[in-house]
Amino acid sequence: MTVINTNVKSLVAQNAMSVNNRSLSKAMEQLSTGKRINSAGDDAAGLAISNKMTAQIRGLNQAVRNANDGISLLQTADGATQEITNMLQRMRELAVQASNDTYTADDRSALNNEVTALQDEITRIADNTEWNGMKLFTAASAGSAGGIGTSGLVTLQVGVDGTSADQITVQLNDLDAASLGISGISLTTTSGATAALSTLDDALAQIDTDRATFGATMNRLTYAVDNLSNVSQNAQASRSRVLDTDYAQSTTELARAQIIQQAATAMLAQANQQPQSVLSLLR
Repeated sequence: MTVINTNVKSLVAQNAMSVNNRSLSKAMEQLSTGKRINSAGDDAAGLAISNKMTAQIRGLNQAVRNANDGISLLQTADGATQEITNMLQRMRELAVQASNDTYTADDRSALNNEVTALQDEITRIADNTEWNGMKLFTAASAGSAGGIGTSGLVTLQVGVDGTSADQITVQLNDLDAASLGISGISLTTTSGATAALSTLDDALAQIDTDRATFGATMNRLTYAVDNLSNVSQNAQASRSRVLDTDYAQSTTELARAQIIQQAATAMLAQANQQPQSVLSLLR
């Protein structure tokens, strides 16, 4: 039966073109954005998985930065304690010198003046060593500007969760002359100089303990950075497999859709020409 009002073949061709246009648009969008999933309609489950992975990756990358900040903080602390160690060793050297009876009272007074200057410098370094505006060796009331808090405990967030397993803590003690127990040292007498030796040995032992803690924590943080970077890399690779465009597949789909589009356009033109043949019956 030949009809004019309803061109079924034209409608079929138009429908085919409409369906193919969607495939063509999707392939072009995937190729232009580099993403297989550009909306929830593309793959709702895949989008949800991708978003979870993105949250994990961003958390991991921030944890890496946190750990590196912790390393920098501890390097600053270690540098300061190295200088304090050097001064304590010099003070001990002076104490040994002042313990010798060959020195006069004036000699010991001169030696004691240097010790006093070193005590003041140790306190100055302890009071002014800071990282990111935070004084490392000065306990301050919690929440106040300047210090690390009354406990001297620094907590580093090196994981994506809020559990203690994702945190590394390190103790930073007060290291001024009074806290080290060396503020009362005097080399003005032989007995005072001799007594100072034991006091200085205790102070050096305390500094050595602190530096050992700094070193162990820095090593731990370095390993944490390596592990976090590896986990982040693997998570990014997993997200890529879910989210990113497979260019080989999408270019093939684009070529297929373009060929079908050209064929459908040609068929639509032919279908639209068929009603014209009815005119020959009316002549």
